[in-house]
Amino acid sequence: MRALHKDSWLGSALLLACVSTTVHAQSAAQWKSQQLEASRKSELIMHQAESRKGLLAQYQVMRYAHGKSTDTAFRLIFGQYLSWYQTFIGDYPDASASFSIKQSSAPGDHASPLAEGGYSPRPALEAIPELAKNYRAVFFNEAHNVPLTRTLTVQLLSKLRHEGFNYFAAETLYQADTGLQSRGYPVKNSGFYTEEPIYAEMVRTALRLGFKVVAYEAISDASGDAREKEQAVNLYHEVFQKDPHARLVLDAGYAHIQSSGSVLGGSSMAEHLHELSGIAPLTVEQTVMFPHQVSQDNHPYYDMVIQHDHPTVPTVFVNNEGKPWTLRDGYDISVFFPAQRFESGRPTWVSLGGLRKPFPVSGNRCMHDYPCMVEAHYVDEGPDAIAADILVLDPIPLNAKQDDRILFNKSEPSGMLYLRPGKYRLTYTNQKNVVLLEQQIDIPADAPVALPAAASSTGQADT
Repeated sequence: MRALHKDSWLGSALLLACVSTTVHAQSAAQWKSQQLEASRKSELIMHQAESRKGLLAQYQVMRYAHGKSTDTAFRLIFGQYLSWYQTFIGDYPDASASFSIKQSSAPGDHASPLAEGGYSPRPALEAIPELAKNYRAVFFNEAHNVPLTRTLTVQLLSKLRHEGFNYFAAETLYQADTGLQSRGYPVKNSGFYTEEPIYAEMVRTALRLGFKVVAYEAISDASGDAREKEQAVNLYHEVFQKDPHARLVLDAGYAHIQSSGSVLGGSSMAEHLHELSGIAPLTVEQTVMFPHQVSQDNHPYYDMVIQHDHPTVPTVFVNNEGKPWTLRDGYDISVFFPAQRFESGRPTWVSLGGLRKPFPVSGNRCMHDYPCMVEAHYVDEGPDAIAADILVLDPIPLNAKQDDRILFNKSEPSGMLYLRPGKYRLTYTNQKNVVLLEQQIDIPADAPVALPAAASSTGQADT
């Protein structure tokens, strides 16, 4: 069994602050005890899911465990675990709904960029590479269950490579996958979050651009400050100690990139790395200013900027002196993501700023065997590669109860994959991991994509 993530308690610690108002009659000790038991139970269920063959079968274990429980602490904690699996199968809206951290105004928040004089909006794709020119390291953070917060990083990799950055590091990549660099793409045992297609695309893109990809995750059972320090030591040894001229791009969760302030009672990985190397990174905060499934969870500044400027691309604010705006100390830049749009039930940000094109898929290839998972793999990668994109087709929502799954006279469901131009193997699989149909498709670079013709019984490519 592959190693699991070690980041759940960062999210859970944040969750504590967000749901404290729901435990009026309980003491802090009682609530903590319930959370500890919920976390233990969550880990056991995820281990059970990992033993199932096939991603869809694993997700079903997670989904039904969440649906059967009415325990508040368990549903809150396990909702985060469930949301990771929802991202793995491309169900991004439900992932955001299963676990959401409310972004309220905090005492240390700086004034809004609309209120502070001299700040103007700029596309992040233009401003960040310019700001990064004088840095040895650029650190991006992400919300692990919101792959929207990975999309800008994917798009920036080519620009940062052009600026001379040559190392890329990502949280929970496993050091045991020693073949990642030569293979050129991630597989199931490459990491934990790499099973999500956009995260995998981030790693794949770095490899194709010639970055040296580094795994720096702590291999001990350390947590809190000890884990942060171990990560920093691993990074220092693998990057700056080996290559004094290295320039590093890094993706990590939440406060791991924070340059100052307490993180889980200690220092962040970024602070520890600064102490070891003397290198201060440019830190890009991406986990606050994005659209939540429930608008009440949005930060007030987010709604103000969206209503005032109507950005259509990830946006940062820079003043007349070239200084970027940041919401809070400890970060250099805050990114505002635009409001979400949906097509065929999927957010259009999965296009990665237009790098990927929409490709329609239909349930008529599922042989009436639902739920049905559709995966697209690059033809030049092995069958063990993480899919370029993935979605699940079902006549009813994936989060429906098990008793609701028997339906009659429902039309075939459809959806939209988002893929870079190129050739792919398309696979339709049921929840028992049985392949229902395979075909090859070609995504053109400069032509509209047509709805494929009806599937043939031989599974041949559409023409």
